Amino acid sequence: MRGARSAKWVAIAAVVALGATACGGGDSDSKDDSKAAVDPNGTFTVESGEPQNPLQPANTMESYGSIVINSLFTGLVDYDDSGKIVLMNAESIDTTDSKTYTVKLKAGWKFHDGTPVTAESYVKAWNWAANPDNKQTNSFWFSDIAGYDKVAPEKGKATATELSGLKVVDDTTFTIELTSAIPYYEFKLGYQAFSPLPESFFKDPKAAGEKPVGNGPYQFVSWDHKKAITVKKYAAYTGSNAAKNGGVVFKNYSTPETAYEDLKSGNLDVITQIAPKDLPVYKTDLGDRAIDQAYSAIQSIVPAFYNKQWKDIDPKVLQGLSMAIDRDTITKTVLQGTREPATGWVAKGVLGYQENVAGDVTKYDPTKAKELIKEGGGVPGNSITIQYNTDGGHKEWVEAVCNSITNATGVKCATDPKADFQADLDARDAHEVKSMYRGGWVLDYPVNANFIRDLYGSKSSGNTSGFSNKTIDEGIAAADSATSLDESVKKYQEVEKEFVNVMPSIPLWYYKVNAGYSEKVSGVKFGQDGDPILTGVQVKK
Repeated sequence: MRGARSAKWVAIAAVVALGATACGGGDSDSKDDSKAAVDPNGTFTVESGEPQNPLQPANTMESYGSIVINSLFTGLVDYDDSGKIVLMNAESIDTTDSKTYTVKLKAGWKFHDGTPVTAESYVKAWNWAANPDNKQTNSFWFSDIAGYDKVAPEKGKATATELSGLKVVDDTTFTIELTSAIPYYEFKLGYQAFSPLPESFFKDPKAAGEKPVGNGPYQFVSWDHKKAITVKKYAAYTGSNAAKNGGVVFKNYSTPETAYEDLKSGNLDVITQIAPKDLPVYKTDLGDRAIDQAYSAIQSIVPAFYNKQWKDIDPKVLQGLSMAIDRDTITKTVLQGTREPATGWVAKGVLGYQENVAGDVTKYDPTKAKELIKEGGGVPGNSITIQYNTDGGHKEWVEAVCNSITNATGVKCATDPKADFQADLDARDAHEVKSMYRGGWVLDYPVNANFIRDLYGSKSSGNTSGFSNKTIDEGIAAADSATSLDESVKKYQEVEKEFVNVMPSIPLWYYKVNAGYSEKVSGVKFGQDGDPILTGVQVKK
């Protein structure tokens, strides 16, 4: 979903946009912007939607919740615009073997209720999130830590309630022991599930999910469900990304078309997506206030491998369906050149990205497509559906993909629209997808593992399709146990090369940020993660 630090499914077709980060990038401001007087306490609005779950850091795996979580919480690390680690709440993170890490916190950090952020704030939060009794969607992100198998065993009852690999040394120091060495583990610590929690959270987690208390640049104000979430600048924030504005209102919109009309009329300040129908005109409409840049996310079509249609499918069938999709034409016409056809499963801009790893499988070839589908035994029922959320600007391209598949192969293809992103995700989580679903994934950390292990590992929380392959799992394990970051990245590249033979999904195209902002604000920039840097936005007087 959105944000550099959250394992997220992307809600929208045209752009993903999230919370405050240390990332840079994006279009420069117009000359008039630089001369305008600024109100440091001014507030602005951002287009968004209703979060799927309560606002708990480990319970969010989609863009609408992540945008709020990332504004309210600051974790141990973040990333700069080149993908390098930037220490945030951490003073240092040291390891000699990539298995045991010592974390020292910066002194003086406080939660928004005035209580200090301590080592216990992290350790207790992670133990709570890992415990399956607390039903956090991102529990599996803690599975690398020693003792997870006792807290969340695959079979039988739990024999522990705390991870043995977490130890508090003193108020500002704790250690992390992994079950085995992972050379890229420090990158993972930027993910929002690893946020600290105040003591008040544990007294009433449900209430905390409605009125979260964080340690980030913004403080929670209110949540008017299905209408808006409001946050304000936290005046006592000591981080390097303090807000240059007074706060943000995340406004819910049912369609990107409606949001765009509000932007043009001055009733919305930052739009995070431009609907396909408005792509041909938004640069003319907005001028210097239009955003168009690449970022690290990928769109795909994912079979529901748990249902009868795909359970024992020959990968040749999926290869054929992939070759029946005319990506070049769809990206140039329906998406107005705002996407680049994908040639693999890892998004551009992350460590380990490799070109053309899918070979011919992502090239349009109707003749070969029909041959592969026939060799694989055909599409069960000779019919598929593609599930998508109607509030994200996907209708046009999903219809175009369906038409391409049917015209090329004769396989019937229909759309399966869900009212909003929450309904779409709920159907995936409940394993109620009828055939296939559209999947958009943005980096959580800038390493190829995030697009491989976290989506297609058999036990990974981002794996909502039921895909499971022993060879892939063994390759993932080998990459995780590599002796260096470079070696791990290379081993993950080998895993991606194997994807073409098993087809865990059908990659479509790489995302770009196509967004815009009103005349009321300046300093609107987007990072490598496709997120607007909320703290850098300035509101004109």
